[in-house]
Amino acid sequence: MNAFVFPGQGSQYLGMGADLYNSNRKAQKIFEDANEILGFKITDIMFGEDQEALKQTNITQPAIYIHSMVIALIADEFFKPSAVAGHSLGEFTALAAANYISFEDGLRLVQKRAIAMQEACEKNESSMAAIVGLDDNIVEGVCSQSKETLVAANYNCPGQIVISGTINAVNIACNKLTKLGARRALVLPVRGAFHSPLMKSAEESLSKAINNTQFKEGTCPIYQNITGMPYTDVEEIKQNLVNQLTSSVKWTQTMENMKINGLASVTEVGPGKVLQGLFKRISRDLETKSLHQLIV
Repeated sequence: MNAFVFPGQGSQYLGMGADLYNSNRKAQKIFEDANEILGFKITDIMFGEDQEALKQTNITQPAIYIHSMVIALIADEFFKPSAVAGHSLGEFTALAAANYISFEDGLRLVQKRAIAMQEACEKNESSMAAIVGLDDNIVEGVCSQSKETLVAANYNCPGQIVISGTINAVNIACNKLTKLGARRALVLPVRGAFHSPLMKSAEESLSKAINNTQFKEGTCPIYQNITGMPYTDVEEIKQNLVNQLTSSVKWTQTMENMKINGLASVTEVGPGKVLQGLFKRISRDLETKSLHQLIV
């Protein structure tokens, strides 16, 4: 199995996509189409020098989606997945790249998702933290004991979990987990509790948009965050996508299930190499590639 995987928020960087825009006419048109769909020139921010602007959720998410999709759409024979998966936001990109939804509809969904998440963040003062070096059950145990909202939000790889909840609950948990032997308990520079019940208002808003979007049969299975299992049924995929915002990202489980199902290589599509690094944590000898590097 040759899996193509798509990164989520945090992989953005200034100048992302500028090389593709300047060297490929097809890429240039996709970027311009994206500007038109969004109603503003996101390329000015992507190719510019304002780090703070690029960090805003309502900019970051569409920017990463566009960058990944441009690479997939101009890759031609290099893009031949037997399965796809995306980390959080990347799940929307994976769906578009595997033709479950159109590029245009995917971008509209991502824009609505980003705005809804930003609004949810403003309603609740909340936070996230990366916990490194503890077993999952220890982190889950501390989360379950919290008197305020606190959950294991991202299972990134064995020994690396991101927790999500109220600011107070996250800070208390970091202290407890450090005492329990965590190598790191680092509060992340985000102003929201992604993949937690505090995203419920965003989930409700996004649910309507997903159910109003045309889905069709895709070109290969997609491993979805909510279970880490592969899906091809459109109705199941839509429901999993709706539930994703308030549920954990089971990326460790996704990688392990891919390995069980005969994973031979992983190609990351989009900015950065984070996902390649996570796959190497479960299989050092696994062949990993960046599609961006293959096509430039």
